[in-house]
Amino acid sequence: MEKRVAIIGAGTSGLLSCKYMLQTGFNPTVFETKESVGGLWTHTTESTKLQNAKETYQFSDFPWSSSVQDVFPTHTQVLRYLESYAQHFGIIPYIKFNSKVINIDYVGESYEEMESWDQWGGTGKPFGSRGKWHILVQDTRCCSTEVYQFEFVVLCIGRFSGLPNIPEFPPDQGPEVFNGKVIHSMDYSDMDKVSAAELIRRKRIVVVGSLKSAIDIAAECANANGVEYPCTLIQRTAHWFLPSGSLWGVSLGFLYFTRFSELLVHKPGETFPYKFLATILSPLRWGVSKFAESYLRWKSPLKKYGVIPKQSFLQDFASCRIGMLPEKFYDKVDEGSLVLKKSESFSFYKEGLIINGEEPRQLKADLVILATGYKGDQKLKNMFKSQTFQKYIVGSAISIVPLYRQIIHPRIPQLAVIGYAESYFNLCTSEIRCQWLAHFLDGNLELPRIRDMEKEIIMWENHIKQYDGRYFRNSGIASSNIWYNDQLCKDMGCKHKRKKGIFAEYFQPYGPLDYAGLLSKQQEMKNGNK
Repeated sequence: MEKRVAIIGAGTSGLLSCKYMLQTGFNPTVFETKESVGGLWTHTTESTKLQNAKETYQFSDFPWSSSVQDVFPTHTQVLRYLESYAQHFGIIPYIKFNSKVINIDYVGESYEEMESWDQWGGTGKPFGSRGKWHILVQDTRCCSTEVYQFEFVVLCIGRFSGLPNIPEFPPDQGPEVFNGKVIHSMDYSDMDKVSAAELIRRKRIVVVGSLKSAIDIAAECANANGVEYPCTLIQRTAHWFLPSGSLWGVSLGFLYFTRFSELLVHKPGETFPYKFLATILSPLRWGVSKFAESYLRWKSPLKKYGVIPKQSFLQDFASCRIGMLPEKFYDKVDEGSLVLKKSESFSFYKEGLIINGEEPRQLKADLVILATGYKGDQKLKNMFKSQTFQKYIVGSAISIVPLYRQIIHPRIPQLAVIGYAESYFNLCTSEIRCQWLAHFLDGNLELPRIRDMEKEIIMWENHIKQYDGRYFRNSGIASSNIWYNDQLCKDMGCKHKRKKGIFAEYFQPYGPLDYAGLLSKQQEMKNGNK
């Protein structure tokens, strides 16, 4: 029987998944809604840059072009890099562009039978059950639909696109009473450069949001209109933002992206020595966080503008809420082209917004941009036609999306999710996940029993809740990223300590090149046996 694999999405995870499927001998089909690769990078604001230094955001076997000199490449440079990767590894012919997946439906065993399974898919094998996935796909050019059948589906749909999170308002207090225009940051990012510039030109703009997209858009509007039409940024929660990639001259990588830095935190499934170390080193963990906070308080006028975060730097780091400030951000605040305001909530009136507080204040506006995030879990849920699988995939309001190794749902057969859990090395971690998945689909990896996978998921959930706080639903694994990568390497029978020498192993930051050639020896042995 042909083992047909469908990959949904041609962003970074989709490209990686396709590349490693091809390398393993599969003949995958990639469905992509847009007419080009790149996922999130195909629709960003003009000023968006890579948050990571480029050496930490690269494929393990495909370096950046020497022509890219910027430490933090622009979104255009990132997109070209991804396109070059797809061309280099011959991925493009396997992609069906302008193909929007409406839903996927598993047709095979009954839910009652699946509930009785002890092993994933009944056998623990990737193609062990007799079911197939029916994928309903719409051609976005002519709106016709077609149903495809596959034995395995890989969801690489991302979290930060497609389904915007729009705040809810009481009757007569929402955008419907406002005479101006209200859009989501997704709509603004989708505009071409000329249209976006025309939209914001000489307008009183209010941007609502606390994270990177809100900061970037607000700075872009301030640059465009200056002090004559200042942009107002309304934040509910202040977060820690970096003016550069170092703190007091120390690279953030040496503070948080080393094996030693992970000895300071508790890790899921840790043995007693690790638990003991994390406990006795907790004062150092606290000290590193305060070291970062003291630098950011000194470097940026957080107190002056009332934007000192209440949560620790460590919590923002663990939940992947640390971002890079746009250039001269606080210079714009000082000159008056950008105005910062904090508010727990807001509502609309005819001429603008009402900022709710002890004394509600009216703020006149022509344009309001809601940089209020996305409903990533709802987007994932909507992919499934089955209400049972919809319930399975999102878990509950007090749990994370329940994925074993952040890839496999224990009770949904013949399906994987790549790219949902967050880290600061999403590209690198996605590459390791895609190799793990290809290794599994090729029959080289055994899954635990369903109940053991579910125990593992709960263990990781408790860990994420401990360090991510109220943002646990984002499944941020930043505080234990190396530990997580270690688990995937061990599953594949690869060496998990990747550096030369004990000092380098524990005190030098880990990055993509450390994981180059993970499966090369196994593949050489397999090819030699053919």
